[in-house]
Amino acid sequence: MADITFKTRSLRAPKIAMSAFAPTMLVVTALALAGCTTNSTSDAVIRIDKAQGSQENIASLTSVINSNPRDPEAYNVRGSAYGRGGDFRAALNDFNTAIQLNPKFFQAYANRALANRNLGQQQQAIQDYSASLQINPSYDVAYIGRGNVYRSVGQDDQAFNDFSKAIQLGTTDGRAYHNRGLIFQKRNQQDKAIDDFSKAISLAPNAPEPYNGRGISYIALNDDDNAFADFNHAIELNGNLAESWANQALVYERKGDKQKAARSYRHAIGLNPKYQPAKDGLARVNAA
Repeated sequence: MADITFKTRSLRAPKIAMSAFAPTMLVVTALALAGCTTNSTSDAVIRIDKAQGSQENIASLTSVINSNPRDPEAYNVRGSAYGRGGDFRAALNDFNTAIQLNPKFFQAYANRALANRNLGQQQQAIQDYSASLQINPSYDVAYIGRGNVYRSVGQDDQAFNDFSKAIQLGTTDGRAYHNRGLIFQKRNQQDKAIDDFSKAISLAPNAPEPYNGRGISYIALNDDDNAFADFNHAIELNGNLAESWANQALVYERKGDKQKAARSYRHAIGLNPKYQPAKDGLARVNAA
């Protein structure tokens, strides 16, 4: 799940697998890790499920709209299906119609914000999340979504406030804790970051990203054993994330096991040839 799942109300739309958390990315200068942080802004990238945007599914939802052309939820559901299928412009059109039919439809504003974000329209996304919160100030989804956008454009203080507000509202969405943890980490408040990552893990124990995040904070505190355990568990949960393998490699590198470090860095590069931390790490161990 990247960012927030498109929300529907009365009609049932199929669920989508989206990146639940901002991926953890290792940022190091050689092995000087004081203030080590994760620094990803890709948490809104949806893992597309083409079945959601299939002709058959859209046709079925369109028939509902034809039967209920003044029902804003029908447009919201079809817009969500378009978004889950990767057609964000079609999704945007449906969310526009839903809002025109019901200007108080706060879920549709948040959905339109998510579509805007995936189209690279960050300011429009912020405006839509803010509109959603004006209608429903207790909507944790919008706080987390807006916080993600703020973080992606470098407005960490505003992002921190939004994640904290969602937490104050009692959200059970681990993304609020995980993403606030990333900001604590960036501020070199590693103990607070670890607390937030641990809470995210308790809420979403099958998500690898908080384990990677917590591991990076352990590394910054020179607690390599706990970091190694977290990175290995992240790999157990999802062995296809380049950052998990690069993080594991870093621990091997810190322990002086260049051969195992190189193997893990190569594996990370095989998963994502553009993953710079793995490429930099492999260059270091090969040069040693």
